[in-house]
Amino acid sequence: MTVTRAPEEILLGFARALRAAGVAVTADRERTYLLAVATVGLEDQAAVYAVGRATLCGSPADLERYDLVYAVWFGAQRPAAARRPPSRPPAPMADLADDGDQGMEGDLDPEAVRARASATEVLRHRDIATMSARERATLVRLFGGLRPRPPRRRTHRLAPSRRGRVDARATMREMLRRHGEPGPIRWRRRTERPRRVVLLLDVSGSMSAYADALLRLAHAWCRADGPVEVFTLGTRLTHVTAAMHQRDPDRALVAAGRTIPDWSGGTRLADGLKAFLDLWGRRGMARGAVVVLVSDGWERGDPQGLAEQMRRLHALAHHVVWANPHRGHDAYEPVQLGIVAAMPHIDSFVAGHSMASFAELLEVVADA
Repeated sequence: MTVTRAPEEILLGFARALRAAGVAVTADRERTYLLAVATVGLEDQAAVYAVGRATLCGSPADLERYDLVYAVWFGAQRPAAARRPPSRPPAPMADLADDGDQGMEGDLDPEAVRARASATEVLRHRDIATMSARERATLVRLFGGLRPRPPRRRTHRLAPSRRGRVDARATMREMLRRHGEPGPIRWRRRTERPRRVVLLLDVSGSMSAYADALLRLAHAWCRADGPVEVFTLGTRLTHVTAAMHQRDPDRALVAAGRTIPDWSGGTRLADGLKAFLDLWGRRGMARGAVVVLVSDGWERGDPQGLAEQMRRLHALAHHVVWANPHRGHDAYEPVQLGIVAAMPHIDSFVAGHSMASFAELLEVVADA
């Protein structure tokens, strides 16, 4: 790759040419692309090609356009190292970056496939706060594999069923159609509907390393079936559900960032919970819902105030889940004043520091 101008100018020009070709390249993706290239180095053409696919392409339909624009812009075809992986497994993130090219799976030998699966599994259990920028860029792809199941609740409406209680009217109508002769007994049972999920995400300074991942998790939840409401907590409460319902996760995060005024600020969990309960929760949003609060528990205000708001929340909600990033560490003890005050009013206290813990959180909510 011959560089005659500033590298940033060439890379940004490539990203904009890709956008002109129909690929939805956002400003956030451009920044991630530049950071990823700076991490791998311009000298490694295969790595530059791979991180471009990982950071600039949002769907399998973008991959063919990416190859065409890459060949025209850089005057080269796809690097040979990107077409077939080396015999020795490369760094975990380089493996994962090529996962988007599903057409190359037929060229992989079993040893390379096992190495790639192992790298993915290691990344799933890594603490997000300890990841490099290169690993975070590739972690984005793993969020596409999350499939949240909404919790279910039984309604008062009855529907025909093969078992349950006897439907006397339907059974009698069947007998009348048979002119009084005995017929099959009809049954009915109560139906089920998705239960509302409310996400309260702490985006204060102490949670800044996890904020991006938490919003991507909320976006995955909003893309699934069932009613979902999303709020952020910091020095104030912000309702970001509308932003999270955008189809593209990067656009959703940009929209949420414009909405949240206190990103990486202080922590006032008690005030935020009180605002939620007074404005939304008591009016019906929290009634019978599964409420998920993701926070490290650092509270600037009076812990007893947080305990009172958690008591109110627990009285309204069907199930209260608190996910704490530090919960996944072996030496963790719930000694923060906020956690100590809230513990009596929590139904499930789980970890929230990695993709594996996020998957477990989804199961806890689905079974609540």
